[in-house]
Amino acid sequence: MERAVAYGFSAAMSGVLLLSCLLFAALNRRQRSPYMDEAFHVPQAQAYCEGRFGQWDPMITTLPGLYLVSVGVARPLAWLFGWTGSIACSIGMLRFINLLFSVGNFYLLYLLFSKMHPRSKAVSGFQRILSTLTLALFPTLYFFTFLYYTEPGSVFFTLFSYLMCLYGNHKTSALLGFCGFMFRQTNIVWTVFCAGNVVAEKLNEVWKTELLKKKDEKISSIKGSFSDLIRVLRFLIEYLTSPQNLVKLIALTWPYVTVVVVFFAFVFINGGIVVGDRSSHEACLHFPQLFYFLSFTLFFSFPHLLTPTKIRKFLQNLRKYPLPYSLIAVISLFLIWKFTYVHKYLLADNRHYTFYVWRKVFQRHELVKYLLVPFYMFSGWSFADTMKSKSIFWILVYFVCLFAVTVPQKLLEFRYFILPYLIYRLNIPFPSLYKQLLELSFYIFVNVATFYLFLNKTFQWPNSEEEQRFMW
Repeated sequence: MERAVAYGFSAAMSGVLLLSCLLFAALNRRQRSPYMDEAFHVPQAQAYCEGRFGQWDPMITTLPGLYLVSVGVARPLAWLFGWTGSIACSIGMLRFINLLFSVGNFYLLYLLFSKMHPRSKAVSGFQRILSTLTLALFPTLYFFTFLYYTEPGSVFFTLFSYLMCLYGNHKTSALLGFCGFMFRQTNIVWTVFCAGNVVAEKLNEVWKTELLKKKDEKISSIKGSFSDLIRVLRFLIEYLTSPQNLVKLIALTWPYVTVVVVFFAFVFINGGIVVGDRSSHEACLHFPQLFYFLSFTLFFSFPHLLTPTKIRKFLQNLRKYPLPYSLIAVISLFLIWKFTYVHKYLLADNRHYTFYVWRKVFQRHELVKYLLVPFYMFSGWSFADTMKSKSIFWILVYFVCLFAVTVPQKLLEFRYFILPYLIYRLNIPFPSLYKQLLELSFYIFVNVATFYLFLNKTFQWPNSEEEQRFMW
């Protein structure tokens, strides 16, 4: 049986790689010049390839992790095969580096599924391979495999860091987290998440010990009771306000704490988290980003989240706890009213899905954003319900990190949702085979539609001769 699983994994990985190579060739034939953000990334990487490390494009907002890795791959290849610098750091070769990252992401996803969902009667090796294949083809991530963007490398180092954290190799995990931070500054949140995993595990041990002493019921996950949540919060406050306990937690997580200290030093010296163009990347309290993420997750995980059983359970909860849900609805309405921001890029750039989502849905009428609150509430409830197998401390850590990585963003951009979505999807229980196949089929359909539009449905702007293409 183990041999069959190994063959299945090899077949799935080889199939995705072959498909990716074919798409890679098609995209590079159709789009030979840098497109969108590549116009900044490609020249910067080429400057590094030529040894001009002091040159920096002020429009670039991320740290130079992608370019440093590119040089580390391209220069040895140039020496090995006798290529000139123009070939080794051509746009095609730079894009190819992300294709290599995608292969690494496939393998990491499989290792993470294997670690978090060991083989049992409920989880077969085939299901792990199928889920790995599904997430490897996750549309928002898979599309950027073929362009010279930071997403594939950012995901690679973050997933690798998470895997090492789960295996208890915390120094390695922190170092990989720093590499992820060098790709995108917001990845520091996932370094905190890894530290939070360690803290959550420790808190869960203490919590169980306390319950055994009190001979109380075991409460290690959310079961829909608000009183249980209040008890846990009271326990957290008591535990975390103890200096002795804080010292113990710092001793457990010091590699991650070191990286976080480096991050704050960078922010202090840099004068902010953004490296270059700060005018278009202002931080704000954009609370509706949480609602957009929940909607995004419901859309891509509808086989898990949008089922008749879940709808029925949600309605039962509404009837059982009318006051708390009414309060949540009022707070949501207030947050939408006072904290909705519309970035200029969202309104002006018709090359992205977000432009059409905003125009076709949110700009229909001023009241639409408020009328969506019941939908957001169901999305949030269903989202939390799928994670009830995790400890309540893990869930709190995840939601804090989700808040930190989404809310400060002014621009509605689906790329920002990739990592929180992958972490969520990795941690929920395996669904039935039918739901897994439905999810995979849906991802393939979205990918086919997106690549078809990008490759074949070009258009032009009135004041530009450049050919425009539709993308994520």
